[in-house]
Amino acid sequence: MLQQTTVGAVIPYYEKWLTLFPDLEGLARAPFQKVLRAWQGLGYYQRARNLHAAAKIFVRDHRGRIPADPETLLTVPGFGPYTTAAVLSLAFNQPYPVLDANVRRVMMRVMRIHGQADNRPDKTILERLNDEIPLRSPGDFNQALMELGALICRSRNPLCLLCPVQPACRAYDAGEQEIIPKPKKRSTRHITAVVGIIEKDGRILIQKRPAAGLLAGLWEFPGGKMRRGESREKALAREIKEELGTEVSRAKFLVKVDHSYTQFQVDLHAFACRLKGEPELKAGRRKWIASKDLQKYPFPSGSVKIIRFLENRSLKGHNTVSLL
Repeated sequence: MLQQTTVGAVIPYYEKWLTLFPDLEGLARAPFQKVLRAWQGLGYYQRARNLHAAAKIFVRDHRGRIPADPETLLTVPGFGPYTTAAVLSLAFNQPYPVLDANVRRVMMRVMRIHGQADNRPDKTILERLNDEIPLRSPGDFNQALMELGALICRSRNPLCLLCPVQPACRAYDAGEQEIIPKPKKRSTRHITAVVGIIEKDGRILIQKRPAAGLLAGLWEFPGGKMRRGESREKALAREIKEELGTEVSRAKFLVKVDHSYTQFQVDLHAFACRLKGEPELKAGRRKWIASKDLQKYPFPSGSVKIIRFLENRSLKGHNTVSLL
């Protein structure tokens, strides 16, 4: 969970996760949709998919235990060099150095390695870390480096006067700690999308995203991206026709939500819709559910904001069953 996510954000998810899945057997037996639902809001859903797959492998092939062998771990979904080194050092006291974004930044400054914080200097950094990591308590060493990068040797405004390794930092000696590593240039795409909240007999239509790709396996409301020059209403009518094989007879704007994902920002416009005909249902991938059951399904974070709007609307006395 701590990959790509801060400690403060992770703690409540971690505590809930251990309640739902207290051991590897419990996680391996759990339906994947339950796993996704527990992960909802953390993002990078491939991590949840890998955790579930790894638990199944450990239960099936290793009697419910995590093997302490690097070659074996590297064959398990989700276990790359970083995760493998973290598990071996923290759980099994083996001297494998971890190299995450925080450690990379610390070592680039300590060693005065210019350039962007990508994987190009990793070989040089790992050679140094392999020389430095102690045989006794290597997990503490790894955690200390990660915490140093997260709390002191920050990407912006590093707290050099509080840093315990400042005397050994070549970037600090050269006054270059603010320019090492070189900041990455990030380009964020902006997407505008429309979705239809379609109700019938007190139930709402939802559909599951494909098993691979962006937000794989999550549920969503029918809809999609607006095309250039297209109005929201026309985009909604086109998407509903393409996805459901029927037309919108009536639509009423409900709410606009904004949400930032890793590489794009989405403006999501939700409409209450009534259809002219019956939508095409696909077994296991599109279904009608009671509005009170929306919380039981894993949705992308942007869609969760729409669900909260519907819940708040209901609490204020509006009839959620009849949005139009």
